[in-house]
Amino acid sequence: MASDADIAFPKLTDPHIAALTRLGRAREVAAGEVLFAEGDRDFCFFVVLEGLVEIVEHSSGEPRTVTVHEPREFTGDVDMLSGRSALVTARMQTGGHVLALGAEALRKAVSELPELGETLLKAFLTRRALLIQEGFEGIKIIGSRFSPDAHRLRDFANRNAIPFTWLDLETDAQAEALLRHFGIPASATPVVIGRQGQLLTNPTVAELGHCVGLDADLNPDDVYDLVVVGAGPAGLAASVYAASEGLRVVTLDAIAAGGQAGTSSRIENYLGFPTGISGAELTANATLQAQKFGASITVPRTVVGLRAEGGERTVVLEDGSTLRSRCVIVATGVDYRRLDVQELNDFRGTGVYYAATDMEARFCKGEDVVIVGGGNSAGQAIVYLSRYARRVHVVLRANDLAKSMSRYLIARVEQLPNVQIHHNAQITSLDGDGRLTCVRIRLADGTEESVATTALFLFIGAVPRTGWLRGGVHLDKHGFLVTGHALTPETLASERWRAAGRAPFFLETSVPGVFGAGDARSGSVKRVASAVGEGSMAVSFVHAHIGSL
Repeated sequence: MASDADIAFPKLTDPHIAALTRLGRAREVAAGEVLFAEGDRDFCFFVVLEGLVEIVEHSSGEPRTVTVHEPREFTGDVDMLSGRSALVTARMQTGGHVLALGAEALRKAVSELPELGETLLKAFLTRRALLIQEGFEGIKIIGSRFSPDAHRLRDFANRNAIPFTWLDLETDAQAEALLRHFGIPASATPVVIGRQGQLLTNPTVAELGHCVGLDADLNPDDVYDLVVVGAGPAGLAASVYAASEGLRVVTLDAIAAGGQAGTSSRIENYLGFPTGISGAELTANATLQAQKFGASITVPRTVVGLRAEGGERTVVLEDGSTLRSRCVIVATGVDYRRLDVQELNDFRGTGVYYAATDMEARFCKGEDVVIVGGGNSAGQAIVYLSRYARRVHVVLRANDLAKSMSRYLIARVEQLPNVQIHHNAQITSLDGDGRLTCVRIRLADGTEESVATTALFLFIGAVPRTGWLRGGVHLDKHGFLVTGHALTPETLASERWRAAGRAPFFLETSVPGVFGAGDARSGSVKRVASAVGEGSMAVSFVHAHIGSL
């Protein structure tokens, strides 16, 4: 069985090198020449034909050799396809010859040569994993584990696979030493120290994204075939299918690719994964797949408006910039509902959470936690957190999990010895001094129980993220997108539909060329597989609409 090192650093065959030679440019290089450096974007993919290429990283402040590429080996990792900034430097250790391919040529090679594409993609993914495992520190985030802003930054970095080192003011002496070095008082935290030494004080996620090279340059004069708003399962599926079928695609998300599915600890009923798959892994694979075909995925990008102007659709971003497109797919998903408890906002990010990822689980080790909700998201969180927590208290309004949770999850939950389910119960209040310390639960018999805890997880239904469309696209009374046959006769009789000369497609909204997919659509089935199906189906309607223009 091949080791991770074998997968990460394979040697290309003669046919593979010959195929790449037709798409690239061979050139001579001198010893000491830098092929690309940390922080570079749009750098080339290199195959070593002769000589040695050293890969070096400086995240700890000192140079560390990651590997030395020999002839027939190649440079790069997932950032080659994502367009993000390079994390490492490639320098010629000796003189020699290399074959250089730009990102577009590499995508063409991956697409046209499936066997080679599989080798490269497996290597890229494994290299990133090995880089983290071997001590790559990435950016540094310094703050208190009880700070909502620190949680916001850690969550953003975690969900976007940004390598980072967390330094907790509550427990880490190095955190205070670094703050003294930069002359920053603890009251000014959280702070972020970038890979090139940039210092950001309580940055927005947009500022952090720019610091690490997440944001892509978007030309407002370009006209895309498709803009996908939302990069959850529906949006990523649409991106994969549209890009693979030759459409020019840009995908936007306000936080991170993956949506709520990306925060799931384990999805066990998704077709083709008999042992289950984590939401993060599913998301990472889908994102890379879309980028492999040429889709541009950029975060954080918040969309605030949509205009229909002739045959084009204009998407308005929060910073005032715009994108022009022939079609738009709205796949913005939903937000979890808030608990109707007065003190809730006091503890958001300091004890109240809406996802149970590895980051939150680490803070729950050996402690009691409380989970509110009885759907599949709650079930997955119960199973996952039970591995870390001393006891998991589940607060359920109903008297039966079967009303909203899959049978396989119910069976798993009922077998866990450290899980206590409170049926017909509700949260009445939260207590704490800057951070959560206690949750009060009203039980079925009317008595109250206090649970000492620093973590409350909420999975209690959802509301669609469609407020930015209100007044321009028809929504139902709950705010979900109305599409296809559900559109009213008055809508179908409007001037825009008379001009279109056709009936709306199944997933088309009240605006021709604007489609809805996934959880934000009225009548959709709230499952990952269903969202993927709708996202891919919407692309066929995009082709049909563009063909009618």
